[in-house]
Amino acid sequence: MVNEMEIMTRVFIHGLDSSSRGTKGCFFRERYPEMMLADYSGPLEERMAKLEKDLAGKSNLILVGSSFGGLMAAIFACSNEARVRRLILLAPALGHADFNVRSRPPLRIPVTLYHGRFDTVVPPGPARRIAARLFGNLDHHLVEDDHNLHRIFPQLDWDGLLEIQRQRKDLLDKAGGIP
Repeated sequence: MVNEMEIMTRVFIHGLDSSSRGTKGCFFRERYPEMMLADYSGPLEERMAKLEKDLAGKSNLILVGSSFGGLMAAIFACSNEARVRRLILLAPALGHADFNVRSRPPLRIPVTLYHGRFDTVVPPGPARRIAARLFGNLDHHLVEDDHNLHRIFPQLDWDGLLEIQRQRKDLLDKAGGIP
C-alpha cells in the first residue's frame, strides 16, 4: 500500500500570535492528521530557520499559511519554488517590512488567497496588490469576514484545496484501480 504522505506534504503555518493549537491548527489536526503542524515563535528570521529545518528534504509541498504564517509560506516559496506544489494563504501579512517582492519575477505555482473584507489587522487592499505582483497564478477571494476568517474558514473546500481527492485518485490509478 502506498503512503499518501510520500506523494504530497501538507503543512499549516500559524500566525504571529497563534500556535498549532489555535482554531485553524485544531481544525487541520482533527480532519487531516497527516498534515504537518509546528509551533513558530520569535522574530521572522528564527521562524523561517525553523520552517526551513522542518521542511528539509521535503518536496511536493502544499503550504497553508495564516496571516504571519502566510508571509512565511510566501517567503519559503520564493526561495524554494520547485519544491512547492501550491500555496493557500489566509489573510497573509505580505506587507511586512522585511519582505521585498519588487525585484523578483512572479511565482508560477498555483496560489489561492482568502482575505476578509473587514480585516483591520492586515488590510486586504495592499496585500492584494503585493500578491498580484508576486504570484502569476493567483486565485484571489475577498470574502465577507474579518482577519481571522472564522466564518468562512470551516466552509472552504479543504479536500479540494489540499488536493485530497486528486491524490487518492492518483493512488488508485497507480494501484490498478483497486479501492
